Amino acid sequence: MINILINCTSKFNFTTSSLKKIGGIESLSFNLAKNLSNKNHKITLSSDCNKIAFRNNIRNLPLKLIKKDPNKYNFHIIISSNDSTIFSFFPDSKKILWLHNPLQIEKSLRKGQFFHILKNRPTVVFVSDYLRKLTSSFYFFKQKVVIPNFLTSDFITKIKIKKRKPIFVWSVQRDRGLLNTIDMWIEHIHPISNKAKFYILGINTNPTKYKKRYLESKNIFFLGRISKAKLRNVYLEATAMICLGYDETFCLNALEANSCGLPVITFGKSALHELIQDNYNGFIVNNFNELSDKILYFSKISAKNEKKIRNNALLFSKKYHLKNIIYRWLNLLK
Repeated sequence: MINILINCTSKFNFTTSSLKKIGGIESLSFNLAKNLSNKNHKITLSSDCNKIAFRNNIRNLPLKLIKKDPNKYNFHIIISSNDSTIFSFFPDSKKILWLHNPLQIEKSLRKGQFFHILKNRPTVVFVSDYLRKLTSSFYFFKQKVVIPNFLTSDFITKIKIKKRKPIFVWSVQRDRGLLNTIDMWIEHIHPISNKAKFYILGINTNPTKYKKRYLESKNIFFLGRISKAKLRNVYLEATAMICLGYDETFCLNALEANSCGLPVITFGKSALHELIQDNYNGFIVNNFNELSDKILYFSKISAKNEKKIRNNALLFSKKYHLKNIIYRWLNLLK
């Protein structure tokens, strides 16, 4: 049995209401913790919380409590998401930096990460090859490994491929390219296909010059942040996801959409270039004119072709089930 600390600096705890609202990194940390616990390892999950709690044989400890008296704990391995400062509290532990986001030199110096990386020389796990290439070689990591993110339990269920409603979904929280997409919808989609709807999720405020009533008259709806269960239900009803691919180091949203039979329309930028295969589990377009053409394509797609691409999306996502990814983690932990 290995004593493992999975460190996630986000604000969440083990209450049901908190776990329903957690984001991607938090959900990945919790699901990795559950799976490693099922492999008979002793798992502690640290977070920005106030109380000690237990769930699924996992102990949830406040990060501030661990840092206050680190000598109380004998962690063999520390897996830390985007945070290297925890490593200096445990000089004898094996250290793994689980890198989800870009780590620019200037930013890591400002946030105090750079010194702790140089001091501890952790193994780094990149969530995509794109992120590996993006990260400076001046960090001198002990080892560099690429282990992709995985589908969490919320998105691993059997589905039936059926005819979908003309709903197109934007669910990434970043809004780069969103204003252009909305303008494209108003000018090119709604005049031709006035039954098609554009659902914008994960963004709580309207960043456009348009009033809410005007946008809704064009079938554009800001739905804000919703739970994983509600998000899955939206995906199961929708036709396709729009994810342009700006600044994506992995894009778990696209993978989750695929797992619901939802093809992804993208510019194929950043990590989306690794996830989306054109005309297989989605479509890669070059500009907003081609994006509008591909959205309108779904209004005349044959039932045979629609079923094919939805089955492809579902099949592609199965490669990223945690049961298939966990063995890469287990090999690393040996």
